Amino acid sequence: MKRSDLIISHAGAGSCLEALEEGKPLVVVVNEKLMDNHQLELARQLHKEGHLFYCTCSTLLELLQSVDFSSLKPFPPGQPEIFSDFLDKVVRFKK
Repeated sequence: MKRSDLIISHAGAGSCLEALEEGKPLVVVVNEKLMDNHQLELARQLHKEGHLFYCTCSTLLELLQSVDFSSLKPFPPGQPEIFSDFLDKVVRFKK
């Protein structure tokens, strides 16, 4: 991923986040056959926020020929300390 100019991936959460953290343009191809399609929900939301483009296998070529990758917004870096601070406040052990 580090050496690529464009990442095309399936729309699994781990794959999306890993690619977005690399700061590369990302196209995710949604599996339309999944029941309760969480991949589509994630792809739609990240597209709505301007971080990626999404399509299906049948629309991939059309998308690649028509999108402007310069319009994508960088994905903000994670902040794991927010979660650890929350846990520290909630799960304090009394002595």
